[in-house]
Amino acid sequence: MSKELAPHDFTVEEFKGNKIFKIYKVDDEGNEVEKYGTVVSFGISKAKYILEHVEDIKKFVDTYSND
Repeated sequence: MSKELAPHDFTVEEFKGNKIFKIYKVDDEGNEVEKYGTVVSFGISKAKYILEHVEDIKKFVDTYSND
Protein backbone atom coordinates (compact mmCIF):
# COMPACT_ATOMS: atom_id res chain seq x y z
CA MET A 1 0.00 0.00 0.00
CA SER A 2 1.21 3.44 -0.78
CA LYS A 3 -0.15 5.19 2.31
CA GLU A 4 0.53 4.12 5.86
CA LEU A 5 -2.54 3.12 7.84
CA ALA A 6 -3.57 4.86 11.05
CA PRO A 7 -2.60 2.97 14.22
CA HIS A 8 -5.03 0.10 14.74
CA ASP A 9 -5.59 -3.19 16.55
CA PHE A 10 -8.13 -6.01 16.49
CA THR A 11 -10.23 -8.01 18.90
CA VAL A 12 -12.81 -10.78 18.94
CA GLU A 13 -16.06 -9.70 20.57
CA GLU A 14 -19.59 -11.01 20.82
CA PHE A 15 -22.72 -9.52 19.26
CA LYS A 16 -26.12 -11.09 19.87
CA GLY A 17 -24.41 -14.31 20.92
CA ASN A 18 -22.17 -14.52 17.84
CA LYS A 19 -18.42 -13.92 17.63
CA ILE A 20 -17.30 -10.93 15.56
CA PHE A 21 -13.85 -9.85 14.42
CA LYS A 22 -13.31 -6.12 14.90
CA ILE A 23 -10.51 -3.87 13.63
CA TYR A 24 -10.40 -0.50 15.38
CA LYS A 25 -8.26 2.62 15.52
CA VAL A 26 -6.10 3.26 18.56
CA ASP A 27 -4.42 6.33 20.02
CA ASP A 28 -0.71 6.69 20.80
CA GLU A 29 -1.11 4.62 23.99
CA GLY A 30 -2.93 1.79 22.20
CA ASN A 31 -6.39 2.66 23.55
CA GLU A 32 -9.38 2.38 21.24
CA VAL A 33 -10.46 5.68 19.74
CA GLU A 34 -14.07 5.83 20.87
CA LYS A 35 -15.84 7.98 18.28
CA TYR A 36 -15.71 6.30 14.86
CA GLY A 37 -13.00 3.97 16.13
CA THR A 38 -14.27 0.81 14.47
CA VAL A 39 -12.77 0.43 11.02
CA VAL A 40 -14.59 -2.82 10.20
CA SER A 41 -16.30 -5.68 12.00
CA PHE A 42 -17.72 -8.94 10.70
CA GLY A 43 -18.75 -12.41 11.77
CA ILE A 44 -17.76 -15.90 10.71
CA SER A 45 -19.84 -16.03 7.51
CA LYS A 46 -18.44 -12.78 6.14
CA ALA A 47 -14.93 -13.78 7.23
CA LYS A 48 -15.25 -16.93 5.11
CA TYR A 49 -16.24 -14.84 2.07
CA ILE A 50 -13.33 -12.48 2.68
CA LEU A 51 -10.88 -15.37 2.89
CA GLU A 52 -12.31 -16.87 -0.28
CA HIS A 53 -11.60 -13.58 -2.09
CA VAL A 54 -8.45 -12.34 -0.37
CA GLU A 55 -6.46 -12.33 -3.63
CA ASP A 56 -9.22 -10.32 -5.33
CA ILE A 57 -9.14 -7.84 -2.45
CA LYS A 58 -5.37 -7.50 -2.82
CA LYS A 59 -5.77 -6.80 -6.56
CA PHE A 60 -8.47 -4.25 -5.78
CA VAL A 61 -6.16 -2.41 -3.37
CA ASP A 62 -3.23 -2.54 -5.80
CA THR A 63 -5.37 -1.25 -8.66
CA TYR A 64 -7.27 1.52 -6.91
CA SER A 65 -5.09 2.68 -4.01
CA ASN A 66 -3.59 5.48 -6.11
CA ASP A 67 -6.98 7.06 -6.92
